Amino acid sequence: MRAEQGGEKVTTPPGPHSLREEQLRRSRHSRTFLVESGTGELWSELQTGDRYIVADCGGGTVDLTVHQIEQPQGTLKELYKASGGPHGAVGVDLAFEAMLCQIFGEDFILSFKAKRPAAWVDLTIAFEARKRTAAPGRANALNISLPFSFIDFYKRHKGQSVEAALRRSNMNIVKWSSQGMLRLTQEAMNELFQPTIDKIVKHIEELMAKPEVCGVRFLFLVGGFAESPMLQRAVQRAVGRTCRIIIPHDVGLTILKGAVLFGLDPTVVRVRRCPLIYGVGVLNRFVEGRHPRDKLLVKEGREWCTDILDRFVCIDQSVALGEVVRRSYTPARLGQRKIIINIYCSSAEDVAYITDPGVRKCGTITLDLPEPLPVPGGAGAGGGAGPERREIRATMQFGDTEIKVTAVDVMSNRFVRASIDFLSN
Repeated sequence: MRAEQGGEKVTTPPGPHSLREEQLRRSRHSRTFLVESGTGELWSELQTGDRYIVADCGGGTVDLTVHQIEQPQGTLKELYKASGGPHGAVGVDLAFEAMLCQIFGEDFILSFKAKRPAAWVDLTIAFEARKRTAAPGRANALNISLPFSFIDFYKRHKGQSVEAALRRSNMNIVKWSSQGMLRLTQEAMNELFQPTIDKIVKHIEELMAKPEVCGVRFLFLVGGFAESPMLQRAVQRAVGRTCRIIIPHDVGLTILKGAVLFGLDPTVVRVRRCPLIYGVGVLNRFVEGRHPRDKLLVKEGREWCTDILDRFVCIDQSVALGEVVRRSYTPARLGQRKIIINIYCSSAEDVAYITDPGVRKCGTITLDLPEPLPVPGGAGAGGGAGPERREIRATMQFGDTEIKVTAVDVMSNRFVRASIDFLSN
């Protein structure tokens, strides 16, 4: 900061605010931005209509969601159904195990895991520690200690030393240390990381290429695997020119913090995208030429088509918080006290029947029916007319993190005890 004094330029030290602005400017220049280094500045930049991606990179999977900030309530709208894949950090561990199999033989590694499980765990822990320190451009090799039982077991199992096996494998990117360590060069670490990282980057690029996701300003890289400098650089190179990459401090705890905040205010996400088709199987009138003959059911002289998938919501459908679907059901027997309805789902859009490939049962709705009220003028009351068929009107609420169901007996206007179960299927 400069001020005019007596015709001379006097330079004063920058204050904390100026330092923070300079830090923010530099971080923008690098296009990689740590949230805690300028949280206030970041949130002040977010505006109504801004879009961002959250890439949750965990141990087993990588999950992507796309949100848009709404106004005036400041809530979020999910622009594209949550997507993901088995591209987590465990892929690097599996690549390391495959490398060991290539050097020492798959039969030996399988035998060692079965007969020396504690030593195998020690080896995987040693690799995990080194994996976290792997960084692009690292000059020195990463040393991984082999347990003594590994070295001894291999010599007794194969009749030769570990060092001899390494020489015979002709794997130049892995060296042997006389201190009993495998020395993995930078090239070796790249080989272990690259297949998993390539899948993550491809997933992000494919998502950003979709029309519904265009105009994304930020990409939040979170989850335990997001701590890896190898992954950070790959994502930066792939999409850093398109949007700002934001990597929070304590990145491994970010998802947990978000879950707590969401628990305090679960209405913050107002609109979601349905990732699957959900529906139930129903009977409809059979139409010759439209319905297959193997679905024909003749009942009381009428022709019905069985196994039709009655859709509640479709794939990628926008579902607002609290949005409901209503259906009416009639018990098959007059004295029936319970209705059980199977729920089906599918990731394919062109399914029509619950027996189609890709359709699976994912839950059940149970409606416990109360004792029906006596019908005035009905059978036994001198009216001669039989009791009316009961109508149970069920309401299913979507748009939240779970599907909720309520039901009413239309004739008596009494609530029916309703429950939905996804866990046991």
